[in-house]
Amino acid sequence: MLGVLSNLQSKLTVKSAFLVHKCDLRVAVIGQSSFAAEVYKLLKKNGHSVVGVFTIVDKANREDIVASTAAIDNVPVYKIKSWRKGNDVLPEIFELYKKVDAELNVLPFCSQYIPMDIINYPKHKTICYHPSLLPKHRGVSAISWTLIAGDTKAGFSVFWADEGLDTGPILIQRECDVTQNDTVDSVYNRFLYPEGIKAMVEAVNLIEQNKAPYIPQSEEGASFEPSLKKKELQKINMNLKGEEIHNFIRGLDSSPGASTVLNGIPVKVFASSLWEGVEVEGTPITVEGSDIPALLHSDGLLFSGSDGQKVNVKRLQIENKMILASNFGKKKDSTEDIVLTEYEETMIGVLRTIWSGILNINIAEDTDFFGSGGGSMDIVRLIEEIKENLQITLQNEDVLMASVFKDFYIKVIEVSRKGDISNQLNHDPIKLNVNKMDVEFPNQLFINGEFVNSVSESSMECVNPSDESVICSKV
Repeated sequence: MLGVLSNLQSKLTVKSAFLVHKCDLRVAVIGQSSFAAEVYKLLKKNGHSVVGVFTIVDKANREDIVASTAAIDNVPVYKIKSWRKGNDVLPEIFELYKKVDAELNVLPFCSQYIPMDIINYPKHKTICYHPSLLPKHRGVSAISWTLIAGDTKAGFSVFWADEGLDTGPILIQRECDVTQNDTVDSVYNRFLYPEGIKAMVEAVNLIEQNKAPYIPQSEEGASFEPSLKKKELQKINMNLKGEEIHNFIRGLDSSPGASTVLNGIPVKVFASSLWEGVEVEGTPITVEGSDIPALLHSDGLLFSGSDGQKVNVKRLQIENKMILASNFGKKKDSTEDIVLTEYEETMIGVLRTIWSGILNINIAEDTDFFGSGGGSMDIVRLIEEIKENLQITLQNEDVLMASVFKDFYIKVIEVSRKGDISNQLNHDPIKLNVNKMDVEFPNQLFINGEFVNSVSESSMECVNPSDESVICSKV
């Protein structure tokens, strides 16, 4: 539930953050993903004229969400396979771009190399978003390297594009604390995503008002790290200290995943934490590159760092199949196919429609959600749509552990048959209706499996952790 609430709070923050000042700047949005789509919507909300959206071509017949979002508003959408040949902009692409007559390019998230002819063409040039506190962690895997380095602060920079890679002058920079068990997804969903969207539009407003800063980056403390897409860079070095192993694992969680070899089987590991518990009994598991075996126990798998600090992981991925780490090496119980009721058959049809709407493909029994292009923000959408259409509450982990459609609908049916756990607990919830969704959360202490009031009847304000604004308080 906490993962869902974290993502939900991110969405609430974005949708309630519209700035009061109305302005009108002709903007070209160049990029992709839900981040770019939210920046696009907030730009429109602030009165700017988005004169064109330039994005990537469809993948497996799946249109990027920023293209779909802009098309609803009849804003011109251009799907560019490549902007350049060598270092030179393609003439036909340049002419296409010039027709929109933009005064500013906004690059919220862009995986393509944009030629300098495009960068420098508009009156106000180009601004970009980068998810690190520049000049630290330049490069495409910035969030991952922030966590791998063990930084206690994460953040983002909105900067003016120049010829270098993430080297342009800073316009806006914001930071947040990093907790011990933060992952790429948690930092992104809690802070970098919602606050980054607001900051991109704030930057455009400052440019329109001729108040935008132009602060050259210092090379002191600058760093550039490589992309973590290469498999050799995803492998865990078991000679590191325990905390360094933990930082590496969470820096690759949930994508692409830190890899190792257990009992000769290649695996990816997720959901790590520093082990602070007592000694436990378990089954030794050989770990490639380490003289110290891992320990398989009832709550996961324990690795030992070179300093003796143990790291516990709770999930493993083997051949694209996610399992609980505690089940490693165990044979799956053979069970007969479940017998479905007529209503459950209807549920499967609804789930198939939801999956198809998100992934934009035909859904078969063996369709893999993540293998078909689904990402962390798609999990949020999937959970929300199932809640809206079937009144069933899922957790992020339910999707991660059952990413194949057949496994997923069986999981949903199991949850449905057991009933919504949140409805089985007797509690006095706070209920809100926000963004056309009914949201509720407890406001009591949870002790010994039940919600209880404070003995002294003392109370605390409930706050939004992303901006510390008060959600509700005792009247």
